[in-house]
Amino acid sequence: MTLIDFIIGLTLMNAMPHFVLSVYKGRMLSLFGYTPRANLFYAAFNVVVAAGLYLYKYGTESFFDNGILVGACFTLFMYFLTGRFFYRIFHQQFYADK
Repeated sequence: MTLIDFIIGLTLMNAMPHFVLSVYKGRMLSLFGYTPRANLFYAAFNVVVAAGLYLYKYGTESFFDNGILVGACFTLFMYFLTGRFFYRIFHQQFYADK
């Protein structure tokens, strides 16, 4: 493992908590500030950095050969697609029960 591999994994997985907190209107300090919108942009920034570093080192041909990276990207992509939807469902159910 090289340093660039570590940074790829670090930035890709760092995107997840920042995105989840931005959806749930949580506040967490990021490079772009302390608001949910700043966390959303920071999550996107982390994904772009991870993708850029991966493409720089390995190229596009090897992406699908790396099962761990494909699984991590798929999980993150599903959070990006469904995060707001699940927030609305669980937020409504939580407050409807009280």
